[in-house]
Amino acid sequence: MTFTLPRTRVLISGASIAGPALAHWLDRYGFETTIVERAPELRTGGQNVDVRGAGREVTRRMGLEDDVRAATTGEVGTRFVGPTGGTVAEFPAGTSDSGGATAELEILRGDLARLLVGHTTGDGPGGGTTYRFGDRITGIREDDGGVVVSFEHAPDERFDLVVAADGIGSSTRRLVFGDEPTIRSLGLETSYATIPRTTTDDDWWRWYNAAGGRSITLRPDAHGTIRAAMSFVTDRAREQAGAERRTVDEQRTRLREVFGDAGWEARRVLDGFDHADDLYFESIGQVHAPRWSSGRVVLLGDAAYCASPVSGMGTSLSLAGAYVLAGELASHRHHRDAFADYERLMRPYVEQAQKLPPGVPRVANPTSRAGVALFHAGVRLAATRVAGRLGARFTTPPADALDLPDYSHLEA
Repeated sequence: MTFTLPRTRVLISGASIAGPALAHWLDRYGFETTIVERAPELRTGGQNVDVRGAGREVTRRMGLEDDVRAATTGEVGTRFVGPTGGTVAEFPAGTSDSGGATAELEILRGDLARLLVGHTTGDGPGGGTTYRFGDRITGIREDDGGVVVSFEHAPDERFDLVVAADGIGSSTRRLVFGDEPTIRSLGLETSYATIPRTTTDDDWWRWYNAAGGRSITLRPDAHGTIRAAMSFVTDRAREQAGAERRTVDEQRTRLREVFGDAGWEARRVLDGFDHADDLYFESIGQVHAPRWSSGRVVLLGDAAYCASPVSGMGTSLSLAGAYVLAGELASHRHHRDAFADYERLMRPYVEQAQKLPPGVPRVANPTSRAGVALFHAGVRLAATRVAGRLGARFTTPPADALDLPDYSHLEA
């Protein structure tokens, strides 16, 4: 008679990048994975993300690198522009795994999420994940036998482990850790949306600064549209609550108040935001958590260690963290030891990623005309060969600062 041991059941909250990446690896190691996502369907919107360094190596080991390359945005580099659109300075896209403000592999967040989800629901290794859209975790009760999870719409269910991978504002994290993790504001608010592409657009990431701590960026995508963003410096003490309370229509009004006289493409972007159905806005911040696990619950990705969009490291941290967490769970008999080694391996990488260059992001959003002129002088200097090392310091994040373990011997 043959006996089959029950597989470890893992519930993952969040179907963006970190959650599906973790599910892929856990499935390959013989775990049973379920992902719950509060959105009614996979969210395929979002802006450009970089796949760099350790994160890119993870996609290689997943067998996804060619798929990511095929879905890249086509962005050729970063160009700073003046009020008439003239070039101030430009930085071509990187040609290595981690170099450049524009990574060699640039992909839309939604396109990467679609690839990862497809990879976890197919017939190959890592393809056995169950997805539950339109629901969320409302309660977590741990006992000797595992974790009893309550849902908004589904009946209670028992799992062995729970992973919170639902973003910087993780509601799952709050259920277990309360206000323990600190969200540190960086003093910047950014609004994103997709707008129509015109004949004047090209394949550069164009960055424009206006006095008052304001910036506008336009980035190409692979779908014939433009991903636009408007950022402005804020009062750190009040911005978080203000952004959370605003409705989308209130945000559109606020943006017109802030950017109405900004110049360059401001009017076009504001008009595009008025008609966009994917307008999203956030107060830019970082998550600093003194611990990443509690009992049978563990934090992953932005829920554990958001480095902020200005770091250029969010996607790489999510992919690398998912790979390491899954590998450590497969390597240990007890989840407690796996969680400890996951944090031991990842925390130095996270701390390095969260160390932004001096003055970032405010240095890139000057508040005065003189400040804008000084910033432009700085990027001109950084773009020269003489100052190549200085430019690399500000445009290349520490994506290679992690030596990924090899867990291939653990695959089921």
